[in-house]
Amino acid sequence: QVQLKESGGGLVQAGDSLRLSCAVSGRAISDYALGWFRQSPGGDREFVAAITRNTGRTEYADAVQGRFTIWRENAANMVYLQMNSLKSEDTAVYYCAADPDAWLYVRWGVSDYEFWGQGTQVTVSS
Repeated sequence: QVQLKESGGGLVQAGDSLRLSCAVSGRAISDYALGWFRQSPGGDREFVAAITRNTGRTEYADAVQGRFTIWRENAANMVYLQMNSLKSEDTAVYYCAADPDAWLYVRWGVSDYEFWGQGTQVTVSS
């Protein structure tokens, strides 16, 4: 069983930056594609970014393309999300998740990811 734990959330102003971290334990993260999702109050959980197991290929939602960067450090069992130029609409609980079935590609569906962290709150004031 793999466990994920996010950290790095907080309250920032519009235009600021934050870096989220996700520590993975229980299995080597090289066994998974990894993704970040977010959920705002009253909204559905939505895809933010994902990265393949070993090739480092990344994909981003249109809303964050060019502002957010995902990367992974397999040796450290960590995945990160750098968020720049934050906007009020980025306010949400952010979750990291692991997909055991994607190999050379990433998937965007919530149901594709088997393991989830508990989330970290990001609040952006305007």
